[in-house]
Amino acid sequence: MIKFQIMSSLFILVLTIFCAYELTPFSSNHSTMSHSTSNRYIQVQLLGVNDFHGQLTTYQSVSGTKAGGAEYLAAYLKKYKQKNPNTLLVHAGDMVGGSPPISSQFYDEPTIEFLNLLHFDIGTPGNHELDRGVKEMKRLIYGGFHEKTGYFQGANASYISANIIDNKTGTPFLHPYVIKQIDGINIGFIGVVTTETNLYVIPENRKEVVITDEVTAINRTVKLLKEQGIKAIVVLAHVSAKSDRTGANPQDALMEMASKIDDEVDVIFAGHSHDYANTIVDGKLIVQSYSYGKAFSQVNLKIDRNSKDIVKKEAMIIVTSHENIKPDQETLSLINKYKEKIGNRFNNIQGEIPEDITRKQDINGESPLAKMIAESERKAMGVDIAFVHQGEMRESLKKGRYTLEQLYRTMPFGHRVCKVTLTGSQIKLALEQQWRKDQENDMLQTVGLSYRWDPNSPIGSRITVLKDRKGQFLQPNKEYEVAVSNYLASGGDEFTAFEQGKLVESGPQVVTAFLHYLKQKYPYHK
Repeated sequence: MIKFQIMSSLFILVLTIFCAYELTPFSSNHSTMSHSTSNRYIQVQLLGVNDFHGQLTTYQSVSGTKAGGAEYLAAYLKKYKQKNPNTLLVHAGDMVGGSPPISSQFYDEPTIEFLNLLHFDIGTPGNHELDRGVKEMKRLIYGGFHEKTGYFQGANASYISANIIDNKTGTPFLHPYVIKQIDGINIGFIGVVTTETNLYVIPENRKEVVITDEVTAINRTVKLLKEQGIKAIVVLAHVSAKSDRTGANPQDALMEMASKIDDEVDVIFAGHSHDYANTIVDGKLIVQSYSYGKAFSQVNLKIDRNSKDIVKKEAMIIVTSHENIKPDQETLSLINKYKEKIGNRFNNIQGEIPEDITRKQDINGESPLAKMIAESERKAMGVDIAFVHQGEMRESLKKGRYTLEQLYRTMPFGHRVCKVTLTGSQIKLALEQQWRKDQENDMLQTVGLSYRWDPNSPIGSRITVLKDRKGQFLQPNKEYEVAVSNYLASGGDEFTAFEQGKLVESGPQVVTAFLHYLKQKYPYHK
C-alpha cells in the first residue's frame, strides 16, 4: 500500500512537470525556427535556386510546359515554404550578371529586391557577381551608393564564400560560413565559387581577390564547424554538376570533387553549368535546378536531435510550370515598377531578320551569330581582322522583327569593342589557346583570317597555316590591327595572348555595333 502511494505520488509529480513543460512557450531568436520538441527527429526543408541571372521576365519551355518568370518562381517558393515552418531559402550564385535590361539597366538592384521580397536566407556569389568588380558586388550585398541609381539597401540574405580570398589579408573576403539554428539544431552552411572565375572575370574586376581551390576551402571550413560541434553541414557551391533524371550518370567538376570533400558534408547545392542534377555521390546529395528560375531544388532533411546529424536526405527538382498556379502579386508589383522606370525604349522594333541566326556551333566551333558579331566589330573599328568568343552570346536570334531587349538578351554583358595591335606571332598564339589541357576546347570566331590546324599535333603547336583576308601569310613580327571585346583584350576566357596587344582605341558596346550592322545588312521599312 505504501509502495503504491509512493508510485502514485511520483506519477503525479512527473505528470505535473510534463504539463508545465508543454505549456511553457518556446523562446526563439532571429535565427531560430520553432518546431515541436516532442519528437526525436526534426524535418527541415531547403529550397534552392541557382543561376537566375536577373531573368525577372524570362519564360522558357521545359518538357513542353511554360516555366520561369520571377512571379511564378515566387509563387512556388511561397507555396512550398508554407509546407514546413522549418524552411530556409538558399541560392548557389549567379543570381545577377548577364541580366536582361529590366535588371541590368538598374545595376541588378531589381533582382536583389526580388530576393529580399522572398526573404532568402543564405547565398553565395557566383562568377558573374564579380562582373562589375568587387566594389559593386559588395554594394549589392551590403548596400551603398551608386552614382546612377542612388542609395541601395543591399541584400537581406547572408552571403558566404570560403574561397574568395582578399589579396591584402589572405583571408576570405566574405564570411566563409554561416550557422542557422532550427529548433535547437545548428546547421552549418559553407559557400564556394568555381576556380574558373579566375579565367572568366577580367583581371581589373577581380584584382582585389583571388579564387582558391574549392575542396581545400570547403574542408578547411568544415573543420571549423566540426570544432563547434556541428554535424549537419550544407555547401552552396557555384560549381558545375549534372546527372540523369534518375540520378544516374553523375558528371562535371563537382562530381569529381565529391569524394575529396569531408564526409561531414551532407548536401551540396550546385550551379554554373545550368544543368539538371539530383544524385548522390560519395554519400553527398548534389542538386542543381537548371537556370533562369524555371525550376528550384527542394531538399528535405531529417535530423536526429540526439546526434545532431542528418540521418536522411532526399530531393526533388521542381519545374515552375505556369499550369495550376497563379503568379505572385507582390512580385508582379515589383516587376511593373521597373517596367515603368525603363519605359518603351527596349521594346521598340529595331528591324527584321529574314532567317534565324543561331549561336549553335558547327564542327569547327563557329556559329552564324558569332560570325556576324565579329564582322560587326570589324566594321565598327575599321580593321581587317576580328575575334569573338562564344561566351559573348547567350541566345540565338529568331527570324522576324527584333527589339533592343532581344539584342541585349543575346549579348547581355555590356562589353565594348576595342581596336588593338597584335603581331602575327601573338595572333597565332591566341589561336593556339583555343585548345587547353584537361579542358574543353574554346573555339574563337574569326573574320579576316583563314587558318588550318592539325588536331593530332601537341597543344600549342596545332596551327599549320595562317593567312590574312588577301591570302597572304601572316608575318610573325608584323603588327596587325584587330577588333576584339574589352573582355578578350584583357585576357578573358584564358586567351592571355590578347593581353600582349597594344590598345589603340575603345569603341562602342558590342551590342551597339551589332545593332548598327544589322540595320545596314537588313534595312527595315515600317
